[in-house]
Amino acid sequence: MLVNRLVGLSLGAVMLAGSGLLHSAAAKPFMIVGLDEKVSWDADGKTVLAAPGKDQVLIVDLADPENPKTVATLPLKNSVVGPPVNVDIDPSGTVALVADSVDATKDGDALKQVPDSKIYVIDMKANPPKLAATITGGKQPSGLSFSPDGKMALVANRADNSISVLSVNGTDVKITDTVSMPDSVAHVVFTPDGKRALAARFPAHKVSMLDVAGGKVTYNKIDLPTGQWPYNIVVAPNGKIALTSDNGGAGSSDGSVDTASVIDLEANPPRIIDRVVVGDGPEGLAISPKGDLAVSVILRGSNMKNAFFYQKNGSISVLKIDGKKVTKTQDIEVGGLPEAAVFTPDGKYILVGNFLSQDFSILKVNGGKVTDTGKRFKVPGHPASARMGH
Repeated sequence: MLVNRLVGLSLGAVMLAGSGLLHSAAAKPFMIVGLDEKVSWDADGKTVLAAPGKDQVLIVDLADPENPKTVATLPLKNSVVGPPVNVDIDPSGTVALVADSVDATKDGDALKQVPDSKIYVIDMKANPPKLAATITGGKQPSGLSFSPDGKMALVANRADNSISVLSVNGTDVKITDTVSMPDSVAHVVFTPDGKRALAARFPAHKVSMLDVAGGKVTYNKIDLPTGQWPYNIVVAPNGKIALTSDNGGAGSSDGSVDTASVIDLEANPPRIIDRVVVGDGPEGLAISPKGDLAVSVILRGSNMKNAFFYQKNGSISVLKIDGKKVTKTQDIEVGGLPEAAVFTPDGKYILVGNFLSQDFSILKVNGGKVTDTGKRFKVPGHPASARMGH
């Protein structure tokens, strides 16, 4: 008990100990944001490349979610190619990871995209946060996640058909193993008990189950058929269900509606129990820490001006979660080509990164209802990815 531990300490020490406890209990919520300044699109939606050197990674203080404050700007390369979850902050807020998926290199007089292999380790305890190390992973490291205890991370290597297993001890991050997969993996995420992980096999239209035990990760050959082109995955805080973002168009909009697949993780073996129709081209996906809501981030052709399905702005589809029943309840317009979404740790706000608008829409959650505050958080570039520390 705290009382017993404090016996014998001077009053001053007791006050210091108390203030330290208060400080740690009220640790600031941070969002990590990756900006990509290498990629844009012409009116037909074809990629236009610019030389690298202007990307950035931001660390944003969300203590006041309606007035975010950038506390660190790091000149690190980052890519919009892949799901918007190539960044993450560990559960203790000690360390962050950024997967540098794709580089733009010279090809004669032109530029071409090639897989990169770097993973950046950021010291979140430094003031301001700073780059601590750069490690080399597999080809095109993309969606990644920390384990619930923060001692492990998994990184999906899209061009290597593999998953890197990382041991994490503060900023001492090492690759300890590589798990081979049958085809390209876009994202991988742990279950809340840390005993399993789910991998989104983008071109195979499947989610695969992994077993996690004693620092070892094993692909157990349980594969679930999702909708077309599953990009990323979230697991409910209670561990009962998971949701996928089934992009439908191999990484873009195509004019037709798409889905979120609902996975029953309590079933043995796990299985897909529903598909929820969302909008055209879901990429980002986030679930409330309360477990009662999720949002699917919808492209709506907003980077394809000549397409019949073009809309200037994207949107989010709000998904209500009641046990294992998931229902779409709202569509809310956000900015141009929205990518990532994050819930604040208290579940009261959602921030959606708008790539083309170069800002974040700030939405408020009241019960099951989501409203746009009308406020935007401007960032100095194009937000390709974002994740929330808890």
